[in-house]
Amino acid sequence: MMKKTFRTLLFAAASLCCLTASAEKYKVIIPFGEDEEGAMAYMVNFDTGDKIDSVIVADKAAVFTGEIDEPVVARVLVDGQRVGTFILESGTIGYNHEHGAFGSMLNDRLKAISDSVGAIAGKFRGAATDAEREAIYAGYQKYIDSQIAENLDSPIAYYLFIQDAGSLEPAEFEAALKKYPALASYQRVGKIKESHARRQATSPGNMFADFEVEYQGKTYRLSDYVAKGRYVLVDYWASWCGPCLRQLPVLKELYSEYKDKGLDVLGVAVWDQPADTEAAIVSHELPWPCIINAGNVPTDLYGINGIPCIILYGPDGKILVRDKQGDELKAAVREFMDKK
Repeated sequence: MMKKTFRTLLFAAASLCCLTASAEKYKVIIPFGEDEEGAMAYMVNFDTGDKIDSVIVADKAAVFTGEIDEPVVARVLVDGQRVGTFILESGTIGYNHEHGAFGSMLNDRLKAISDSVGAIAGKFRGAATDAEREAIYAGYQKYIDSQIAENLDSPIAYYLFIQDAGSLEPAEFEAALKKYPALASYQRVGKIKESHARRQATSPGNMFADFEVEYQGKTYRLSDYVAKGRYVLVDYWASWCGPCLRQLPVLKELYSEYKDKGLDVLGVAVWDQPADTEAAIVSHELPWPCIINAGNVPTDLYGINGIPCIILYGPDGKILVRDKQGDELKAAVREFMDKK
């Protein structure tokens, strides 16, 4: 629990630094370096992904001008990379890649919230005991809750809510929505709700959900490996994911210990470039097969919001263990393998 709350708090502190505000006629100035000169910059709706505007980076800046009916959370993308997230409303909005956006009422309000969250995160890092960290995190939750309540008339409330929503357990998420029902209209909130339903449908005790992936002219299915009479530990991972890489020694240990006793391991590369996946397989000397180029197919199906997600399937395809890592994963797998 403490690991999750720590990640949530630090992510919120970093994310809130990158927000801004604007309304009616807007002008947004995003600075860039020489490497981005001539590239196309897109401004999209953070919630829906719909394009709002696009310009070519010139004179080391992307300058968006136009009109907006009401404030929305927006994001700028260049070459597929997320550059900055902010609230789009009327006025001239500047952007600093280190400190976020500035130049409007909502922007200043959000900056104040960001500074407060940053201060809380600093206290969290410096806490000496779990009890202190729990108390600090409880204070953080109370503060964010108060800011959501105070800003329900602006996109600030939605943005603050969505930062933590993905890490909430389904019951916690539903309780939060009951408290702030207006936020249920946002697409990202609806997707989290759908994800919780899919996660519940693929929780331990349920049969596996099959999927197929096309790669290099061939079709690969989870059912090619699962429900074949052996236990299968499936690692949904990506080459760029640090936590995923830190679980590889755990998987190797379990594979070495039980491969001759009925356990297989399968990698499923999600949210990754095939070339990067293949390079990681070689560099980390992974001895098990891997389904490459799975994208978001399995993550959507299984309601996976973060990786790694490691699932143990039984010989008949029933899901036995899910969402455990490290020593907890080893203990759970050994419990099934040692009683065979």
